[in-house]
Amino acid sequence: VEREEDIQKYESKTYFKVNGAFKSANGKIAGDLSTQFDSLEQTQSFLNNSIGKNFNVISVDKKPATKKPSAPFTTSTLQQEASLKLGFSVSRTMSVAQKLYEAGHITYMRTDSVNLSQSARESAQKSIIDNYGDNYSNPKQFTTKSSGAQEAHEAIRPSNFDVKEVEMDHDESRLYELIWKRAISSQMSDAKLERTTIKIGADGLKEHFNCKGEVIVFDGFLSVYIASNLQDDEDDDTQGLLPSVTEGESLEANKITATQRFSRPPARFVEASLVKKLEELGIGRPSTYAPTISTIQKRGYVEKKLKDGIERSYKQLILIDENIEIEDKTEITGREKNKLSPTDIGIVVTHFLQDNFEQIMDYQFTATIENQFDHIAKGNLEWKKMLSEFYTPFHTGVEDTTENAERATGERSLGEHPENGRKVIVRIGKFGPMAQIGDEKEDGEKPKFASLLDSQSINSITLEEALELFKLPRILGEHEGNEVKVNIGRFGPYVQVERIYSSIPKEIDPMEISLEDAVALHVEKVKQSEANKIKTFPEDPDLLVLNGKYGPYIKKGKKNYKIPKGKVAEELDFKECLEIIENQPKKTRGKRKASK
Repeated sequence: VEREEDIQKYESKTYFKVNGAFKSANGKIAGDLSTQFDSLEQTQSFLNNSIGKNFNVISVDKKPATKKPSAPFTTSTLQQEASLKLGFSVSRTMSVAQKLYEAGHITYMRTDSVNLSQSARESAQKSIIDNYGDNYSNPKQFTTKSSGAQEAHEAIRPSNFDVKEVEMDHDESRLYELIWKRAISSQMSDAKLERTTIKIGADGLKEHFNCKGEVIVFDGFLSVYIASNLQDDEDDDTQGLLPSVTEGESLEANKITATQRFSRPPARFVEASLVKKLEELGIGRPSTYAPTISTIQKRGYVEKKLKDGIERSYKQLILIDENIEIEDKTEITGREKNKLSPTDIGIVVTHFLQDNFEQIMDYQFTATIENQFDHIAKGNLEWKKMLSEFYTPFHTGVEDTTENAERATGERSLGEHPENGRKVIVRIGKFGPMAQIGDEKEDGEKPKFASLLDSQSINSITLEEALELFKLPRILGEHEGNEVKVNIGRFGPYVQVERIYSSIPKEIDPMEISLEDAVALHVEKVKQSEANKIKTFPEDPDLLVLNGKYGPYIKKGKKNYKIPKGKVAEELDFKECLEIIENQPKKTRGKRKASK
């Protein structure tokens, strides 16, 4: 929620990034200008000053560099890397890792330690020398940086380094390969690189171009594994091998391009980056990262969204053959996949808890509790005393809030209806986010209600957009003599023809759907329904035997009934179906009393 609020408050700034393409005696070379310009005028001024200039190499700087291998996986880093490299959710990663562990292929997968045992290091060293050579082996012991790490288990590693592949399902094979590569590479030599920076400038220009290149002199651990990067760094302009140039050498400027760019707000979390943040804040343990992230999604507080993005205009200026061309271009921005976004109810619940339970919503509180658990485990803190100090005031706070706090709805006023002056608000209702016209207490009339679309939020919807919702249901026309209606309900927008309801996909706007598209959805639903029918009965058209997601079942009106084991759905007759319905166990309602 805090990240979403930062994104909504963010004001994007525009700037111009300049790139130069040059030609030397030994090949082409490109680099970015050392300065970014805030305005179109500054950019044009620089390009005008560059016309006719003789560019040359100001300096060539070569430096040796090394890249060190990453430590073996902890639970957190395994979840992050499996997300980035394999596209696994954190819960999927832990499920697959559990199967590998149970099959004896890897060590225990819930750990915050980066240490390998002596025998594991020796086994890895032998495997490296046998497969890559002596110069690739560099055994080392990593140190856990996290102050709260328990290190009851060693890092996640293969049980046998000689086993590069396992004969299991596709997911297990891919995750095992990732674990093997990460663990074996951690015991390999550093990679040796040579980094080159070439500065290019011209007399009369205070700015210069930087051309950066990087070549691998010795690949070391990179021959096995390259770690992913959570940061989306679009400004990384490092190239490979640069052409050989000398200081003072003249260069031909083929083209100088200035492109308008826009600063970006903080990125929404993906599961991998959220795990990293939880670890940084000291929230949870290796065993709780996956269930925590799964739970907030199951309860509807957070959802993974697929955003198509929107079209944005930008300018590009090109200096070529001593002429400056200005082009207006467009690009798609804001496209997102599998990013975690808080729902309206998630935002409302968070604000309610922050207002009424400030202590437990403090990140430091969670980290402190985890630390106290560690002290209890070591016998340095008495658990009853710790629980009493927390629970007594907390329980009092819960009772007080339950009795006195107002129901949180996230209500937001949008203004007044332009025709009748009634108040228009949005809030969380029984079935989710909704818009409301009027208040019976204020104007004596019953209010009108409409559910928000999936793409809308109570925090950003406008008055005009809210009023559009009240145009539903829409009558589009007729199909085979029956009215085709579009409406929105508890589970989203739908097309209704008689008693058949067809969900409208998220990519189709219910306010703009055509009769043709609506009929197509209806026809597809009818085909699907007919395909699922196992038996019908002329004695009662409302009684059906259907094939569902979890197998065959009986449907009578709006109610569903399980078919007992031993019964064959295709062989059921009308009388047997009625008997099954009659003998179906009655559902119990209400909560059981807690045992004393």
